Amino acid sequence: MISISNLSNPNFVLTGFPGLEVDYVWLAIPFSSIYATVFLGNCMVLHVIRTEPSLHEPMFYFLAMLALTDLCMGLSTVPTVLGILLGLLEEISLDFCIAQSYFIHGLSFMESSVLLAMSFDRYIAICNPLRYSSILTNDKIMKIGIAILGRSSLLIPPVIIRLKFLNYCRPHILSHSFCLHQDLIRMACSDIRFNSIYGLFLVISNLLLDSVLILISYIMILHTVLAIASREERIKSLQTCVSHISAVLVFYIPIIGLTMVHRFGKHLSPLVHVLMGNTYILFPPLMNPIIYSIKTQQIRRRIQRLFYLKGT
Repeated sequence: MISISNLSNPNFVLTGFPGLEVDYVWLAIPFSSIYATVFLGNCMVLHVIRTEPSLHEPMFYFLAMLALTDLCMGLSTVPTVLGILLGLLEEISLDFCIAQSYFIHGLSFMESSVLLAMSFDRYIAICNPLRYSSILTNDKIMKIGIAILGRSSLLIPPVIIRLKFLNYCRPHILSHSFCLHQDLIRMACSDIRFNSIYGLFLVISNLLLDSVLILISYIMILHTVLAIASREERIKSLQTCVSHISAVLVFYIPIIGLTMVHRFGKHLSPLVHVLMGNTYILFPPLMNPIIYSIKTQQIRRRIQRLFYLKGT
């Protein structure tokens, strides 16, 4: 247990994978492969969108935002997760922990916002296709991107900065291989009411509100699609939403699972908490490039062409 005498700048012990310490070297192999897939997959999506003129349209601009967010999420956790598995890191400073917490939560809110923007894109494309290009102009997409960035980065500092001024008198042992806001306030002996209330406000105003608006948009999309007379046209319209629906499920299901484990799974093994935490962090960045590469015809063809050219 880390000494807690230095309350002004404490260090925190990172929890790796309890019970699997002797297998860390072997665990490093699949985790390194996952991180490599996250980086290469999202970089490939960004490269394809940037270099293919036919993909320069609103839906793919939002997809580029999603890929960039996923790429940054992977970069924010790779130092601590692989650092533990490779035996290079056992504890981190408060400042590093606060910075990592800021990026993890900020990027999570950003991904939720991008998914909401993508649902708006699908709503306009299906419910008002004749005005699609006039509504989602490049200028408006840029403004949406700036709004997403501002919403995700400027609302979090009040609750994150306050972490610097709390006294941490409880055992400095984190629940995961990375830092989360709820983990840090659990160790604090100071008044944490502001962090708890403001943190709840952020979750409600970002994740919960976004999920409700996404659901409403799909209810309206479904209402419009069911009014189409042709069965083939209905199927074709819904198929354009499959990738986005999959991305929404890939993002929200791990969050719900992690929340349920934290709330009702206190009797579960710490390994379950660690695995759920890593799933919440790594599953969306890993799966989104795969989903869009398989389900989006334009991207799939461009990637196939890219590999074909390299093979020749």
